Amino acid sequence: MAGEEPTYPAQSSALAARYGEDAVPAAGPWNDTIALLLSHRSIRGYSSKPVPASTLETLVAAAQSAATSSNLQTWSVVAVTDPAVKAELSEIALDQRNICECPLFLVWIADLSRNNRLAAEEGTTLEGNDYLEMLLMGVADASLAAQNATVAAESLGLSTCYIGNLRNDVARVAELLQLPPGAMGVFGMCVGYPKAGVANEVKPRLPQELVLHHERYTIGNERDVRAAYDARVGAFSRKNDMKLQTWTDRVLLRLEKVAALRDRANLNAVLRKLGFPLK
Repeated sequence: MAGEEPTYPAQSSALAARYGEDAVPAAGPWNDTIALLLSHRSIRGYSSKPVPASTLETLVAAAQSAATSSNLQTWSVVAVTDPAVKAELSEIALDQRNICECPLFLVWIADLSRNNRLAAEEGTTLEGNDYLEMLLMGVADASLAAQNATVAAESLGLSTCYIGNLRNDVARVAELLQLPPGAMGVFGMCVGYPKAGVANEVKPRLPQELVLHHERYTIGNERDVRAAYDARVGAFSRKNDMKLQTWTDRVLLRLEKVAALRDRANLNAVLRKLGFPLK
């Protein structure tokens, strides 16, 4: 399954790319796995080159090696290659053309339906399966599995991009993929090789002092640290011709008005129709 052999940046340059020169955390242990993780970026343009044979099964094996609560394994994944289905999923995701371009599109499922089928076959019911806790478990399991698959794909020289916009219409996604009651598409993932000339930069993340807390949660100098981060993101946005200039801009645009959630604002009611009682 030889892909393009990945190359990894040195520790200092990798940390500077992820945090900015003025916010680099203390350098600690280092290896190629950590370098690969820090080099992650979302790729939104794919060539038609197919993924190597049996790549899908390898990615799923990596996904199934992720932690799962109580070994309940409350997730599934649907691999989509049909151009017509990918086109409809792209439309749900506000016409993200990378869904149509990528040779392999994975839809990660929070899947409680398997538990219900097991109970029916064993002649019993599962009261606990109807509670919000179990949906959270399914989302967590699917997310952990997907991230393992992402790391595996990128280690093989492939690129990926998560697609959260599938939650714009979870009912339509369920219909397209013929999901049983108790199964929900949490997000999608493009997998493939980038188009020539597409090589997104590593996007700067929040400084560690805003996300790393010792012993207890402390807010501290959050306003000034956020302002410095906004400046870094602004420079990144201008360099890459992105419309939203700062991280603060993005948070406000996404959350200031409920209309920005689109149909996701009704997710609770839709999930109940999809077989999640959410007690």
